[in-house]
Amino acid sequence: MRILITNDDGINAPGLAVLTEIAEGLAGAGGEVWCVAPAFEQSGVGHAISYTQPMMVSELSPRRYAVQGSPADCVLAGLHDILNGNPPDLVLSGVNRGNNAAENAVYSGTLGAAMEAALQGVPAIALSQFHGPANRDLDDAFDASRQHGLATVQRLLDKGVWNNDDYGIFYNVNFPPVPASSVKGLRAARQGFRRDIGFGVQPHTSPSGRRFLWVTGAPQQEPTSPGSDAAVNLEGYISVTPMRADLTAHDILEPLKAIE
Repeated sequence: MRILITNDDGINAPGLAVLTEIAEGLAGAGGEVWCVAPAFEQSGVGHAISYTQPMMVSELSPRRYAVQGSPADCVLAGLHDILNGNPPDLVLSGVNRGNNAAENAVYSGTLGAAMEAALQGVPAIALSQFHGPANRDLDDAFDASRQHGLATVQRLLDKGVWNNDDYGIFYNVNFPPVPASSVKGLRAARQGFRRDIGFGVQPHTSPSGRRFLWVTGAPQQEPTSPGSDAAVNLEGYISVTPMRADLTAHDILEPLKAIE
């Protein structure tokens, strides 16, 4: 199996090392793992692409490249330049430092890479490690994803739904904020929503008197509706959420016929 891996935390992120272990275990002795990841952290860029400027690509070692661009850029570079003519069987993105459950998924560059792969017709899975009081002080904060990642991806490849639709399915996997030994299993879950919280901004004034804004996050331990991704994560389960890039609100189309 030929696998392309990327992330949004950057080429030197510890989560990418975990993903490399997962991909190498999946590819096997006769397989290939190609890494094409951002040269610098690209968290929160979503599905952005460098449409108005070029991106520099640097080969760091065999099958390992750094791209001065977004995670989606990395997928485009991997598919259409670095691996041109030999497309991968699978794209894996992550393992993200922090969860991409609930509304976080909308902003995630980790998911942006998987989405781009799906739009290009390549099966893709995004993986993220939820951090919380039970695992953030472990010697290995990625313990759950490191120990359960390979089996989770293999399970999805064997039992997941994959199609050739125009907007193909990709998967969002979040590992719970607990040690590997406390993971209870897998749960198929819808995307949740943390109510009454979200991103905001906090103003600061620099010593020179200039005004800057820092984007602020929100508490990540707030439960979402039962059965949703963040909810099952906080219960100790790995969440698996099927997604596609089609943004149509299909449930509104029929009622909207009233405007015709």
